[in-house]
Amino acid sequence: MFFLVERLYDILMASTEKSCLREWRRDLLQEVHGDVLEIGAGTGANIEFYPESVTHLVLSEPEKIMRDQLRIKAGRSVLRDITFSSASAEKVEGDDGSFDFVVTTLVCCSVVDLETVLEQIHRVLRPGGSLVFLEHVAAERGSARRRWQDRMTPLWRRLAGNCHFNREIENALCLAGFKISQIKRESMRTSMPLVRPTIRGIAVKICS
Repeated sequence: MFFLVERLYDILMASTEKSCLREWRRDLLQEVHGDVLEIGAGTGANIEFYPESVTHLVLSEPEKIMRDQLRIKAGRSVLRDITFSSASAEKVEGDDGSFDFVVTTLVCCSVVDLETVLEQIHRVLRPGGSLVFLEHVAAERGSARRRWQDRMTPLWRRLAGNCHFNREIENALCLAGFKISQIKRESMRTSMPLVRPTIRGIAVKICS
């Protein structure tokens, strides 16, 4: 099932990209600059929105089918310094403090170990560096949508590559040593109801 989703991902997401995601990606990435790592870059939906102020872009994607599509889209980018990684989100390739920005979009829902992923992002960011995020998240506790998210997540994880409807990603960011400097909460239009709650914004690395 997930093999099929990988091949058809862009088609499956086309309506939602048109209705809101393209606009959100453009707004989020316009101020990104310097050395940038994108984790779970997928088929490359963000590539066209990276500004020329990005001097080095590392695109990390462990799934070969998606990585092949990613390379094609990267070839059309205005950026000249792009490299690729097949590392998982839990084993980020990069020295401590080597990136100005890390980008995740619709990734944290499906990683195996969210705590480890956020620890890795914190590690590779420079002091004062930022995580730019766009994620679908758990609905408000006690709501009917949240009850359905909790009920359906075990099945959905098996069908959709470990995707969780009910991850509380905002709270996880704070626990991982980030200060959220910007955040917007909005419904992801035209998507299935259980993934509509989203957060997007910027989280700054807090140095201990």
